[in-house]
Amino acid sequence: MTERTMMGRRDLLRFGGLTVAGLSMPGLLSACKAGSNPAAKAGKELRVAQAVDATTLDPQKQGDLPSMNVLINIFDTLTVHDVDDRLVGGLAERWETVSPTTWRFHLRNGVTFHNGEPCDANAVKYSIERLIDPATKSPIVELRLVTKVNVVDAHTVEVLTSRPDPILPAKMSLFGGVIVPPGYIKGQGDAAFAAKPVGTGPFVFQSWQRDGQIVLTANPKYWGGRPAFDKLTIKVMPDPAASLAALQSGELDIVSGLTPDAAQQLNGTPDMKVVTAPGIRTFFVSLDTLSGGPLAKKEVRQALNHALDVPTLIKSVLNGAAQQESTLIPHQSFGFDPSTQPFAYDLAKAKNLLAQAGYPSGFTVKLTASSADKDMVQAISGQLQKVGVKADVSLMDAATFKQRLLSSNKQALGPMYFAGNTGWTLDAESNLQSFIRHDRRQSRWNNAAADTLIDTEENSIDQAKRKEAFTKLQQLMIDEAPFLYLYQISNLYAINDRVQWKTNSVGTLALAGAKLV
Repeated sequence: MTERTMMGRRDLLRFGGLTVAGLSMPGLLSACKAGSNPAAKAGKELRVAQAVDATTLDPQKQGDLPSMNVLINIFDTLTVHDVDDRLVGGLAERWETVSPTTWRFHLRNGVTFHNGEPCDANAVKYSIERLIDPATKSPIVELRLVTKVNVVDAHTVEVLTSRPDPILPAKMSLFGGVIVPPGYIKGQGDAAFAAKPVGTGPFVFQSWQRDGQIVLTANPKYWGGRPAFDKLTIKVMPDPAASLAALQSGELDIVSGLTPDAAQQLNGTPDMKVVTAPGIRTFFVSLDTLSGGPLAKKEVRQALNHALDVPTLIKSVLNGAAQQESTLIPHQSFGFDPSTQPFAYDLAKAKNLLAQAGYPSGFTVKLTASSADKDMVQAISGQLQKVGVKADVSLMDAATFKQRLLSSNKQALGPMYFAGNTGWTLDAESNLQSFIRHDRRQSRWNNAAADTLIDTEENSIDQAKRKEAFTKLQQLMIDEAPFLYLYQISNLYAINDRVQWKTNSVGTLALAGAKLV
């Protein structure tokens, strides 16, 4: 993670995120009037903006990052990825395997919920079993292998799975690992819990104005130590111009999810900085290798990868705010193999491979994407044109694109589509689970060797065996090229100088460790 003070447009854009086309913020730099200093008046309040509101404050009935950005400050999880991306203890101090299908978690002593209810083994059992209960209708799927939770003693639980789950502790680090108060929920009901959530986290819920703001106060009895400020306000501000104007005028301290076109508007503004950090969201083009035609031949797929100048795509479309990927696995995830090199940009080699496959003059194919990714897919199409491949871009609104992506029809988005994927467990299994094995929802590749390697890394609790399987799989993915491999995007936010804060690669708004100076 790096910090940069406000700088010129060219330098600043190198540290941006996804582009927002045509964003204009006239008058932004004049928004801070002389004699007005809301930041100085804010005192011990931290004010943060995100573009989207939470869907619900019941942590087990949501599955989106904007909701989790709020909830991670109210609730704790069994495990945590720290700011250096290491998996460390949360409510669980340590854990180990008892058998290939049993994980044992040892809980912290003396932790209580905000209402005074003890957070013990019974609370963990209740939370996990509530999450996996079909009646809860939770969109969280990470614990789908869990069958039962046994209480060993007041501070020890065993989680049983239907088959080995080597990354269960990592799945407890965010959505799957939130612990909720059984007594409060049983006494008040689900609706009351969602309206006034009670957790063990560093902040206590105070109020929620939907599509407005959520107000939390510091938990003085937090097991991890009281936060360094009294009040946390998370404001919902979908308009980047308004959020940056509020930051510049001192009414906000942090603007999350920043874009480079928005960041440039802060050029020359004192007492602020743009912070960029490596992210884990990877982007690629899925290729339909199963329906015949050019994409059924691996030489064609290899050629398309060689035809893409990914560093130039990153520089020209993303203003440098990304890192080239060799396959689908981000550099921070367990299983990433640095010896697996990305495809080299080589037009001559691409043309030779197309000729070997019987397409010396290229071919025409459809490339589908969400309209939000228009600039990137048009740039990809332009590069493929240089080897005679005409990729006709087909854009659709984000909701329609997502609906088709998640449908059971693997051809719903055509022969090629541009997509992104986040594996917040920081284990390669999460990045590959839906896309590689032939029987998975988003797989469009049928390779027996790949299926075997997926089975090995998903079912073995031996990390050495898993790592070896991941390495062999990445080598196979380069050779067979069932995707066009692109990049992992950076996280970007703006922050004023009175705040000291660092997040991890997942990019959540976990603010317990923030300080005001």
